[in-house]
Amino acid sequence: MAHQVNVEKTPVEKEAAKRDHQWDSYLSPIGYILAVSYPVLALSTGVRALYQLFERHDITNYLPVYLSGVASICYLVAAIGFAYRRRWTWWLSVVILSIEMLLTLVIGVWSIVDPPFIGHTVWRHFGEDYGYFPLVQPLLGLVWLLWPQTLHAYGVNFGRGWQNQVVESSTENG
Repeated sequence: MAHQVNVEKTPVEKEAAKRDHQWDSYLSPIGYILAVSYPVLALSTGVRALYQLFERHDITNYLPVYLSGVASICYLVAAIGFAYRRRWTWWLSVVILSIEMLLTLVIGVWSIVDPPFIGHTVWRHFGEDYGYFPLVQPLLGLVWLLWPQTLHAYGVNFGRGWQNQVVESSTENG
């Protein structure tokens, strides 16, 4: 039988563990919120793009319509990673959220520089028409996906030292 040694934590270690637990209690619900909000945003932008594409005959600039369609696909694909906890879905979501963040920033700036060219798309003015969700959601999603406990839940590890750190952290928090 193995004998376990109980080592008393220092006050600094206890405070750090408490702080980590508090952050975890905030970040865990973020994953569920993102898993619900991304499909809703995908539906709203997708329906908007389809309506403009097939029902609006007065549209002459189809770039905003196509950009909204691309945004809708990005949101839908990112939602897969929030809903299914697999290593491949983690990577898929990180790539899609990075692309989404880049497009939000590029199109957001471009819509200020040349508004008629960009028109009204989900990413116009950094998602102004959608309450800036297109700007905030990928940031929240990337923070959540890169959080150590989330990485552990998805089975993603970046080397032996990282894995030991996560295992120690998860055993401390129960």
